[in-house]
Amino acid sequence: MCYVRAYLRASTDEQDANRARDQLKAFAAARGLTIVAWYTENESGAKLARPELFRLLADGCDGDILLVEQVDRLSRLTSGDWEKLKAEINARHIRVVALDLPTSWMMAAKADEFTSRMFEAINGMLLDMLAAVARKDYDDRRRRQAQGQAKAKAEGLYKGRAEDVERNAGIASMLAAGQSWSSIQAATGCSRATIAKIAKRAA
Repeated sequence: MCYVRAYLRASTDEQDANRARDQLKAFAAARGLTIVAWYTENESGAKLARPELFRLLADGCDGDILLVEQVDRLSRLTSGDWEKLKAEINARHIRVVALDLPTSWMMAAKADEFTSRMFEAINGMLLDMLAAVARKDYDDRRRRQAQGQAKAKAEGLYKGRAEDVERNAGIASMLAAGQSWSSIQAATGCSRATIAKIAKRAA
Protein backbone atom coordinates (compact mmCIF):
# COMPACT_ATOMS: atom_id res chain seq x y z
CA MET A 1 0.00 0.00 0.00
CA CYS A 2 1.42 3.41 -0.97
CA TYR A 3 1.12 6.54 1.12
CA VAL A 4 1.19 10.24 0.30
CA ARG A 5 3.76 12.19 2.32
CA ALA A 6 3.59 15.98 1.95
CA TYR A 7 6.70 18.13 2.18
CA LEU A 8 6.47 21.84 3.07
CA ARG A 9 9.52 24.10 3.10
CA ALA A 10 10.28 27.79 3.48
CA SER A 11 13.73 29.34 3.41
CA THR A 12 13.54 31.59 6.46
CA ASP A 13 11.77 31.88 9.80
CA GLU A 14 9.87 34.90 8.47
CA GLN A 15 8.26 32.80 5.72
CA ASP A 16 5.37 30.44 6.37
CA ALA A 17 6.29 26.89 5.44
CA ASN A 18 2.65 25.86 5.96
CA ARG A 19 1.34 28.33 3.37
CA ALA A 20 0.75 25.63 0.71
CA ARG A 21 -0.90 23.10 3.05
CA ASP A 22 -4.45 23.77 1.79
CA GLN A 23 -3.37 23.46 -1.86
CA LEU A 24 -1.76 20.09 -1.23
CA LYS A 25 -4.82 18.89 0.70
CA ALA A 26 -7.13 19.94 -2.14
CA PHE A 27 -4.92 18.26 -4.77
CA ALA A 28 -4.88 14.99 -2.83
CA ALA A 29 -8.62 15.08 -2.07
CA ALA A 30 -9.49 15.66 -5.74
CA ARG A 31 -7.68 12.41 -6.59
CA GLY A 32 -9.05 10.35 -3.72
CA LEU A 33 -5.68 10.35 -1.94
CA THR A 34 -5.04 10.77 1.77
CA ILE A 35 -1.97 12.55 3.09
CA VAL A 36 -0.71 10.35 5.92
CA ALA A 37 2.10 12.59 7.15
CA TRP A 38 3.34 16.18 6.89
CA TYR A 39 7.00 17.17 6.97
CA THR A 40 7.57 20.89 7.53
CA GLU A 41 10.77 22.85 7.91
CA ASN A 42 12.38 26.26 7.51
CA GLU A 43 15.57 25.48 5.65
CA SER A 44 17.21 26.68 2.46
CA GLY A 45 16.42 24.59 -0.61
CA ALA A 46 20.07 25.07 -1.56
CA LYS A 47 21.05 22.90 1.40
CA LEU A 48 21.05 19.11 1.06
CA ALA A 49 21.08 18.42 4.82
CA ARG A 50 17.40 18.98 5.66
CA PRO A 51 16.20 16.90 8.63
CA GLU A 52 12.49 16.78 7.75
CA LEU A 53 13.08 15.91 4.10
CA PHE A 54 15.34 13.03 5.06
CA ARG A 55 12.89 11.93 7.77
CA LEU A 56 10.26 11.72 5.02
CA LEU A 57 12.60 9.61 2.89
CA ALA A 58 13.41 7.36 5.85
CA ASP A 59 9.69 6.89 6.57
CA GLY A 60 8.84 6.27 2.92
CA CYS A 61 8.12 2.85 1.47
CA ASP A 62 8.26 1.46 -2.05
CA GLY A 63 5.77 3.38 -4.22
CA ASP A 64 5.01 6.16 -1.74
CA ILE A 65 4.35 9.65 -3.08
CA LEU A 66 6.37 12.70 -2.05
CA LEU A 67 3.91 15.55 -2.61
CA VAL A 68 5.26 19.09 -2.89
CA GLU A 69 3.87 22.43 -4.05
CA GLN A 70 6.73 23.32 -6.38
CA VAL A 71 9.96 21.65 -7.45
CA ASP A 72 11.93 24.54 -5.91
CA ARG A 73 10.47 23.59 -2.50
CA LEU A 74 12.28 20.29 -2.96
CA SER A 75 15.47 21.54 -4.56
CA ARG A 76 17.53 24.62 -5.23
CA LEU A 77 20.54 22.34 -5.02
CA THR A 78 23.74 22.28 -7.02
CA SER A 79 23.86 19.63 -9.74
CA GLY A 80 25.95 17.31 -7.57
CA ASP A 81 23.69 17.58 -4.54
CA TRP A 82 20.57 17.17 -6.69
CA GLU A 83 21.99 13.91 -8.02
CA LYS A 84 22.59 12.74 -4.44
CA LEU A 85 19.01 13.60 -3.43
CA LYS A 86 17.61 11.87 -6.53
CA ALA A 87 19.64 8.78 -5.69
CA GLU A 88 18.07 8.71 -2.21
CA ILE A 89 14.57 9.13 -3.67
CA ASN A 90 15.10 6.50 -6.37
CA ALA A 91 16.65 4.00 -3.95
CA ARG A 92 13.40 4.05 -1.99
CA HIS A 93 11.24 4.00 -5.16
CA ILE A 94 9.42 7.14 -4.02
CA ARG A 95 7.42 9.03 -6.63
CA VAL A 96 7.75 12.84 -6.69
CA VAL A 97 4.53 14.71 -7.46
CA ALA A 98 4.72 18.52 -7.71
CA LEU A 99 1.74 20.81 -8.24
CA ASP A 100 3.74 22.94 -10.70
CA LEU A 101 4.69 19.90 -12.80
CA PRO A 102 1.49 18.53 -14.40
CA THR A 103 3.26 15.53 -15.95
CA SER A 104 4.03 14.35 -12.42
CA TRP A 105 0.33 14.19 -11.58
CA MET A 106 0.14 10.91 -13.52
CA MET A 107 2.48 9.44 -10.90
CA ALA A 108 -0.39 9.76 -8.41
CA ALA A 109 -2.73 7.71 -10.62
CA LYS A 110 -2.88 4.01 -11.39
CA ALA A 111 -1.62 3.16 -14.85
CA ASP A 112 -0.36 0.19 -16.84
CA GLU A 113 3.37 -0.59 -16.82
CA PHE A 114 4.11 1.01 -20.21
CA THR A 115 2.32 4.28 -19.32
CA SER A 116 3.97 4.37 -15.91
CA ARG A 117 7.44 3.92 -17.38
CA MET A 118 6.83 6.57 -20.03
CA PHE A 119 5.70 9.14 -17.47
CA GLU A 120 8.56 8.23 -15.11
CA ALA A 121 11.02 9.04 -17.91
CA ILE A 122 9.28 12.28 -18.90
CA ASN A 123 8.82 13.31 -15.29
CA GLY A 124 12.46 12.63 -14.46
CA MET A 125 13.66 14.80 -17.33
CA LEU A 126 11.36 17.70 -16.39
CA LEU A 127 12.28 17.41 -12.71
CA ASP A 128 15.94 17.79 -13.69
CA MET A 129 15.11 20.83 -15.80
CA LEU A 130 13.04 22.56 -13.11
CA ALA A 131 15.65 21.78 -10.45
CA ALA A 132 18.29 23.42 -12.69
CA VAL A 133 16.05 26.47 -13.22
CA ALA A 134 15.44 26.73 -9.45
CA ARG A 135 19.18 26.64 -8.78
CA LYS A 136 19.86 29.32 -11.42
CA ASP A 137 17.17 31.53 -9.88
CA TYR A 138 18.81 31.05 -6.46
CA ASP A 139 22.29 31.91 -7.80
CA ASP A 140 20.96 34.95 -9.69
CA ARG A 141 19.20 36.31 -6.60
CA ARG A 142 22.29 35.77 -4.44
CA ARG A 143 24.45 37.56 -7.00
CA ARG A 144 22.07 40.53 -7.21
CA GLN A 145 21.86 40.69 -3.42
CA ALA A 146 25.67 40.67 -3.11
CA GLN A 147 25.96 43.40 -5.75
CA GLY A 148 23.37 45.52 -3.91
CA GLN A 149 25.14 45.06 -0.59
CA ALA A 150 28.53 45.88 -2.11
CA LYS A 151 27.12 49.08 -3.59
CA ALA A 152 25.46 50.04 -0.30
CA LYS A 153 28.67 49.36 1.63
CA ALA A 154 30.66 51.50 -0.81
CA GLU A 155 28.18 54.31 -0.23
CA GLY A 156 28.23 53.78 3.55
CA LEU A 157 24.55 52.80 3.62
CA TYR A 158 24.67 49.08 4.42
CA LYS A 159 24.23 48.18 8.09
CA GLY A 160 23.25 44.53 7.75
CA ARG A 161 19.97 42.91 8.78
CA ALA A 162 18.41 44.52 11.84
CA GLU A 163 17.83 42.26 14.83
CA ASP A 164 14.24 41.76 15.96
CA VAL A 165 15.00 43.07 19.45
CA GLU A 166 11.43 42.82 20.76
CA ARG A 167 10.97 39.22 19.62
CA ASN A 168 14.35 38.14 20.93
CA ALA A 169 13.68 39.77 24.30
CA GLY A 170 10.43 37.81 24.47
CA ILE A 171 12.27 34.57 23.69
CA ALA A 172 14.82 35.35 26.40
CA SER A 173 11.97 35.91 28.88
CA MET A 174 10.31 32.62 27.94
CA LEU A 175 13.62 30.80 28.35
CA ALA A 176 14.12 32.41 31.75
CA ALA A 177 10.61 31.29 32.72
CA GLY A 178 11.57 27.70 31.91
CA GLN A 179 9.41 27.24 28.82
CA SER A 180 10.43 24.43 26.48
CA TRP A 181 12.10 25.21 23.17
CA SER A 182 9.22 23.55 21.31
CA SER A 183 6.63 25.79 22.97
CA ILE A 184 8.75 28.88 22.27
CA GLN A 185 9.14 27.82 18.65
CA ALA A 186 5.38 27.33 18.34
CA ALA A 187 4.64 30.71 19.94
CA THR A 188 7.15 32.78 17.99
CA GLY A 189 7.62 30.87 14.73
CA CYS A 190 11.39 31.18 15.03
CA SER A 191 13.92 28.42 14.42
CA ARG A 192 15.64 26.33 17.06
CA ALA A 193 18.90 27.90 15.89
CA THR A 194 17.57 31.33 16.88
CA ILE A 195 16.49 30.03 20.30
CA ALA A 196 19.89 28.40 20.76
CA LYS A 197 21.65 31.68 19.93
CA ILE A 198 19.57 33.62 22.47
CA ALA A 199 19.99 30.89 25.10
CA LYS A 200 23.76 31.01 24.61
CA ARG A 201 23.74 34.80 24.86
CA ALA A 202 21.81 34.61 28.15
CA ALA A 203 24.07 31.90 29.64
